[in-house]
Amino acid sequence: MRSNTQHFRCSIQDGIATVSLNRPDRKNPLTFDSYAELRDWFRDLPYSDEVHAVVFASNGGNFSSGGDVHDIIGPLTRMNMKDLLQFTRMTGDLVKAMVNCGKPVIAAIDGICVGAGAIIAMASDLRIGTPEAKTAFLFTRVGLAGCDMGACAILPRLIGQGRAAELLYTGRTMSADEGERWGFFNKLVAADALEAEAQSLAERIVAGPNFAHMMTKTMLAQEWSMSIEQAIEAEAQAQAICMQTGDFERAYTAFVAKQKPVFEGD
Repeated sequence: MRSNTQHFRCSIQDGIATVSLNRPDRKNPLTFDSYAELRDWFRDLPYSDEVHAVVFASNGGNFSSGGDVHDIIGPLTRMNMKDLLQFTRMTGDLVKAMVNCGKPVIAAIDGICVGAGAIIAMASDLRIGTPEAKTAFLFTRVGLAGCDMGACAILPRLIGQGRAAELLYTGRTMSADEGERWGFFNKLVAADALEAEAQSLAERIVAGPNFAHMMTKTMLAQEWSMSIEQAIEAEAQAQAICMQTGDFERAYTAFVAKQKPVFEGD
């Protein structure tokens, strides 16, 4: 799995990839290039045996200020419909790549987390924030609809339809306290503890049965569009597959021996 990325920071160690946008002087905006490279990087993740969890980190006290006003917003005003649709599909493809990457993604959110940055946080599996985190889906404030990159589908599932509708219509900032109470954040920690907390959670996940984690993430995504009957059957098949793994047998053997299982991801 590539760690020598050009348009965002990436390091891989002990099964954990830590990525972050790398323009802290401008609160880490996204550009055409960083969108595309992130999309391609997450698309490659399902085929990596080196990475078992991802921490999408903040940088310089902020998560992301969203699409760069000068590098993205300005050029978009001069594009024709075909090129605009190509761009909006590319940004949506980043969310699809995150959802389908097969690895749990933890967003560690400090400071500004707005626009497409808020979408990246939303598309992650888990979110840890700081009291200073300010999250806004501010598309209406630049004259666009709130239905961007899957926001109208995913955000209501996290915080509820009414709360999501308010944020998407008004573009207002959701405070860290609101985000925790509403279920957007799994946890709030002090800014100086954010990185360690996210890494600790990633380490706990990576120490588990990683093939089974992949199956859990797959089912969490696929069951959105299933009936209860379809979901139960899909989970029966998924669990039967997991029961054929070495990790399932290792867990049983360790239990019998009154030991803690050591999972190997197969």
